[in-house]
Amino acid sequence: QLAGMAVIAFGLWLRFGGVMAGFASEKKSPEYFFMGLYVLVGAGALMTTVGFFGCCGAARESQCLLGAFFACLLVIFAAEVTAGVFAFIGKKVAIQEAQKIYEDTYDDYMKNPGGKVNRTIYQHHLALQCCGKGNMEQQMGLPCPENIQMPKASNCLVEIQNIIDAHLHLVGIVGIAIAGITIFGMIFSMVLCCVIRNTRDMI
Repeated sequence: QLAGMAVIAFGLWLRFGGVMAGFASEKKSPEYFFMGLYVLVGAGALMTTVGFFGCCGAARESQCLLGAFFACLLVIFAAEVTAGVFAFIGKKVAIQEAQKIYEDTYDDYMKNPGGKVNRTIYQHHLALQCCGKGNMEQQMGLPCPENIQMPKASNCLVEIQNIIDAHLHLVGIVGIAIAGITIFGMIFSMVLCCVIRNTRDMI
């Protein structure tokens, strides 16, 4: 249950409080990346629910509930492996999608500076701590946040790739931790089932 709640909190933080959250405030957003976060939150909610039934099964010494708990953990484990493969294959698509959103905003600003586009590109720059696409001449006219390191953070396309790579690594670490907990949960549920059966046979 605790692991499930931690996963929910982690997924919501990445979606609404992380660096990429700034891309979700406009009409366009990196849906492929956010879809993975929604799956992560859903898996956390399922883990929390399954954990509750596992506790009930252990408290009541119910082989039926413990067997159901084992089956649910097995499904969650298979889903985690599938999601990991999906995230690895789709990483390039997520990066390209986020870069395309920035490039569209950048082009709109260059065609008509000011107004809503000005606020949008500034939000992107503030969230990513970068400015422009590496062209120092055009960069001078862009709305850039203060105190960003130049020219290290002058290319937002590179920063987007770095940030998504870093976030996916975090998701991967969390996924491995959840997989380990899931395996231990399956082992312990089977051990409890065997102990309960042996105890009842002795009685």
